Amino acid sequence: MHKSPSGSLGPGGLDLSQVFFKPLHDTAPPSPTKRNTKISVIGTGNVGMAIAQTILTQDLVDELALVDAKADKLRGEMLDLQHAAAFLPRTKIIASTEYSITAGSDLCIVTAGARQIPGESRLNLLQRNVNLFELIIPPLAKYSPETILMIVSNPVDILTYIAWKLSGFPPNRVIGSGTNLDSSRFRFLIADHLDVNAQDVQAYIVGEHGDSSVALWSSISVGGVPILNFLDKQQIAYEKETLENIHQAVVDSAYEVISLKGYTSWAIGYSAANLARSILRDQRKIHPVSVLAKGFYGIDGGDVFLSLPSQLGRGGVLGVTNVHLTEEEAQRLRDSAKTLLELQSQLGI
Repeated sequence: MHKSPSGSLGPGGLDLSQVFFKPLHDTAPPSPTKRNTKISVIGTGNVGMAIAQTILTQDLVDELALVDAKADKLRGEMLDLQHAAAFLPRTKIIASTEYSITAGSDLCIVTAGARQIPGESRLNLLQRNVNLFELIIPPLAKYSPETILMIVSNPVDILTYIAWKLSGFPPNRVIGSGTNLDSSRFRFLIADHLDVNAQDVQAYIVGEHGDSSVALWSSISVGGVPILNFLDKQQIAYEKETLENIHQAVVDSAYEVISLKGYTSWAIGYSAANLARSILRDQRKIHPVSVLAKGFYGIDGGDVFLSLPSQLGRGGVLGVTNVHLTEEEAQRLRDSAKTLLELQSQLGI
């Protein structure tokens, strides 16, 4: 059934809301409230749709816009979500291959990315993703000049840097999902190892979202007690190798999921929605996300994005937490930054 521009249905411009709802006494019906929260998700693959459905179930927005180059799949995903309207918080769901549909977004989440071809080098894959971002980021910045960009596409740190460059936005409004999910995996593994609740574990993975990430053992706490002290007090024997094995399990966990089911989706969906909630509801929570790291912890030599514990709110990144790092951890973080800078230099950006 076609809905007229005025919002009426049926012949004669009859507003059916007048049939179903009688005004209280003789007062005029209240004017519709203006929608004021909107998220756009770019890319409707497994990751994009996991993020979209998690955002919907958590009642984070009034309007959700989906963008993808594949028109049929895009329309199918939109209809599939719309058909669940009776089971979800009231949200307007729209979709288009055109970026104009993202206009007025409070948050734009980019999940689109090129897939690696067998035998393709990491550098070549990265270059293809850079070319793709040149088509995605400028229109998002054009239609939503005040939005916050959240990059989920991999390699997330370098593509967050690219998005920052292409958007012209201040760095506080360009964020990569970074190691937010890595840190969740880390907390789970530590909690499992110690047989405690993961919510009582405070732990961060920082640096590159990848093989050069850094586990901040010195600042991990369980129930407010520093973990190394906790292990000593509980007389739990440990070796540095054991700690490194837990960190390596974090790095390997995504590869394991991919080898078993072909891709990751649900965990990153919850992670991105978790970040969106902190931003849109101005919760000012601390998350390890990819931010412009130059000048922090001795990182210099160029503009580089990597994950640091950062406070998130309506303004995007409100600040970077001054977490204590040992000299070894700080050096590993600087090495992680160096790895990313070397890749960026090969792109000739």
